[in-house]
Amino acid sequence: MNTTAASLDTAEVAKFDAMAAEWWDAHGKFAPLHAMNPCRLDYITAQIAAEFGRDRSADRPFDGLRVLDIGCGGGLVAEPMARLGADVTGIDASETTVGVAATHAAGQGLNIDYRQITAEDLAASGAQFDGVLALEIIEHVAQPQAFLTTCAALTRPGGLTILSTLNRTPKSFAAAILGAEWVMRWLPKGTHDWSKFITPEEMEAMMTTAALDPVDRKGMVFAPLSGTWSLSDRDLGINYIVTAVKPA
Repeated sequence: MNTTAASLDTAEVAKFDAMAAEWWDAHGKFAPLHAMNPCRLDYITAQIAAEFGRDRSADRPFDGLRVLDIGCGGGLVAEPMARLGADVTGIDASETTVGVAATHAAGQGLNIDYRQITAEDLAASGAQFDGVLALEIIEHVAQPQAFLTTCAALTRPGGLTILSTLNRTPKSFAAAILGAEWVMRWLPKGTHDWSKFITPEEMEAMMTTAALDPVDRKGMVFAPLSGTWSLSDRDLGINYIVTAVKPA
């Protein structure tokens, strides 16, 4: 693995290395991602189905589609995508995390190509995918623009790049830093650096610079009383998700 890749932040990798064993504990440090996952998957599958003319009600609607999950973690998104028929590759800079993901997938009888490799190194190999997912990762990389350019390189012409992240607003500081890390202690203190959060406008500008065409964006809104997440056309104040198409 090229540890000098432009987007790789070794301190961030170390943070998640330390928590790797807890990826599949729905009540552990990754509980917020487990709760968010149905909302993320609803958006992702809808975008992919619309772009490639697939019926989400089919047993394996994404048969024949190649999907890359960058910063795949323990496989919370890779596994459902594989169950929907996609040919899934999951990459992560953490060797420990990739091991956890591969072991869990094997236990579920899923064939997922997990690799410890940087996105830059994979792009250098010439690999391209119908869909590239980068979820809750861009706020942890060293150079967001370089990372987005790499995402674009990994997306085939006519394919989709989908990213989710945190907006840089007072509301996100209160929720993601003060609330999630300091008050509720859902995440270890220091998991996020608010200054590295990216606004939707900044994200779309960087996508355009990377030769991607942003086509959709939605907020992901948490309801504290029910503990559930939902998509919003208007509220992008904390979490949001964006889709871009790579021109054919």
